[in-house]
Amino acid sequence: MNAIFSRRSIRKYTKQEISEEVIEKLLRAAMAAPSAANEQPWHFVVIKDKDTLYNIPRFHPYSQMLKEADCAIVVCGDLVLETCKGFWVQDCSAATENILIEATDLGLGAVWLGVYPDKDRVRPVQTLLGLPETVIPLSIIALGYPTETKTPTDRFNTKRIHRDKW
Repeated sequence: MNAIFSRRSIRKYTKQEISEEVIEKLLRAAMAAPSAANEQPWHFVVIKDKDTLYNIPRFHPYSQMLKEADCAIVVCGDLVLETCKGFWVQDCSAATENILIEATDLGLGAVWLGVYPDKDRVRPVQTLLGLPETVIPLSIIALGYPTETKTPTDRFNTKRIHRDKW
């Protein structure tokens, strides 16, 4: 539970490289996510290329931290793999959250950058990464060893809890 409650959006990173072993742990965590009818409609694009990381902020206005990140993982849904139409968004969101929690547990900083459903972000990511038309980028996760620390916040709010009825 500590990683869940400690997870914060981290946007400033050191120059330290993230090892392939650590990246594999992040991807294993992603693929451990639940999915509708166990369809696992996801694909992951690991970006280490600095030119690619620098290009994304040209069309994604909230992604400047990618210029400092050691790498990013793009979580994509493959419409061809869908057996439960439309649930790829939930499935890939669960995979994204698993990466964020695992990153926290491994001492990394990470932030979720939304791509889908914004067409002005989806199309350029597909083009930049050479994704097939049926592979839709849901999120980009910027990753690096953090230079900033943020204290956990307690977001528990009893006003948002309803029992049996609204």
